[in-house]
Amino acid sequence: MKINCVAIDDEPLALDIISKYVAKIPFLNLLKTFDNAIESIDFFKENKIDLLFLDIQMDELTGIQLFNILNPKPMVIFTTAYDTYAIQGFELEAIDYLLKPISFERFLKAANKVYDKMNIPIANQNSDEIIVKHNENYFFVKTEFRYEKVNFSEILYIEGMGDYLRIVTKTKKIMTLQNFKRMEESLPIDQFCRVHKSYIIAFDKIESIERNRIKIADQLIPISESYKKIFYDIFDKMKLG
Repeated sequence: MKINCVAIDDEPLALDIISKYVAKIPFLNLLKTFDNAIESIDFFKENKIDLLFLDIQMDELTGIQLFNILNPKPMVIFTTAYDTYAIQGFELEAIDYLLKPISFERFLKAANKVYDKMNIPIANQNSDEIIVKHNENYFFVKTEFRYEKVNFSEILYIEGMGDYLRIVTKTKKIMTLQNFKRMEESLPIDQFCRVHKSYIIAFDKIESIERNRIKIADQLIPISESYKKIFYDIFDKMKLG
């Protein structure tokens, strides 16, 4: 699901930065930018907007004045160089309040809050651990300060490494701050199986199984007692003879 957004700021550089940040986040769709609040009013009357990135201190009509006259009101993230408006912003139930200069890390955190709010089934998920699922063939995972596309067909296995998961594909290894439960829920159940507290494997990448160890590429992956029955029950249905 795309979150349709608009950015309003009287500083061209600020609009350029917001546009670049939005382009890096797969679930955001920037419909239009405005360099003054008055010119945006007609656009809001004719278009449904989910999210507004809104500067506060602008000539003729401030961001807060504009937001007060909008009906219906979109979710809003205030962007400003002044911290004196913070209380007023949160009284308007703003999703977040970003002080310029805005880093991408801080911008992403605010965007994730919007995503959480609009996706109730995963609303209890930590905003830094989001997986954005797009269809039956791939998903996006958060890694460092970006979202990276991962095709299910390319995954060999997933390994737990402390607070992180390492997604090993045919061509690369992707580290993501994630938990196994959330990852399992996001993977197709007919293609993947957890075989150990630290491993999820792709069934079609199995090269051999011997002594409760699965060989995938050059990696030997143990099958633990806790997951042995589930794995072999599924495997028995797949094998011939």
